[in-house]
This record gives sequence, C-alpha cells and structure tokens, in this order.
Amino acid sequence: MKKVKVLLILLIAVSLFACNNNGERKVTTGIVKNTKTAKKGKKPYERPQIMFKETTYNFGKIIQGEKIEHTFYFTNAGRADLMLSKVSTSCGCTATNYPHYPIKPGDSAKIDVVFDSHNKKGVQNKTITVLTNTQPNHTMLFLKGMVVVPENK
Repeated sequence: MKKVKVLLILLIAVSLFACNNNGERKVTTGIVKNTKTAKKGKKPYERPQIMFKETTYNFGKIIQGEKIEHTFYFTNAGRADLMLSKVSTSCGCTATNYPHYPIKPGDSAKIDVVFDSHNKKGVQNKTITVLTNTQPNHTMLFLKGMVVVPENK
C-alpha cells in the first residue's frame, strides 16, 4: 500500500512538471514588464534599442470626419531582440497596429496609426505610447494637426 502511494505521488509530480511545448520557444510580452530583460548585455549598446525615423507627425489641416493614416518606422539599433508589449493611444479616436513578435537586432518594423476626426474640431494633439523591453521602457509618438469644421455644419 505504501509503494502505491509513493508511485501515485510520483506520477502526479511528473504530470505536473512535464514539459509540453514540443520544443517550441514561446516568447511572452510579459518579458517587457521586467526591466531586467533589457539589461541582458552588460553595456547599454548590448541591449535592445528602438530608434524611430520620426516621433511626431503633423497632418496639417483636415476637414472634420476625415481619417488620417500614418506609419511610424523604427529599427532595433541594439544587440538583443526588441519586444513591443503594448502600444496605447490617448484617445479612442486613434487606433494602432504593431508587430507582436521579436524584432531582431538591425531589423526594422512599423507601427500603423489611424486618427478618425469624426466629432473632433480645432487643434489635435494625440499621443501614442510604445511600451518595449528597452531602457527607458517607453517611447512617446505624437500626431498633431487641426480639424476644421465645414461651413455647412
């Protein structure tokens, strides 16, 4: 009876700790929240580093109701994989699409942004916050411009 209990406990322990990933390496975006992952290299140039072509886009004057689409291009200028865990906007009128996979050192990618000016008027300053596994762990992008209401409204 004692051997059966020991065998049962061993069987339960093995099933609890068994690896079931079939050799695949899964990367979670939780890595970005841990700033220690950005310290993979001992020197700052050995870490991931995000470099944007531009951080501000001025769309000028548009008529209320128009949608503005813009792409922010960036490169991983570091020596470790770059991860974007979240890209958030300051307003529900702005939507984004960004890569959900590691960006290898030297590789480039993009963040697509759409601003919907429906029910907006006047000066617009929209902020896009990019959360990454870099140091510092966030970068701010900006959309700026003027929404003009048509005369007949």
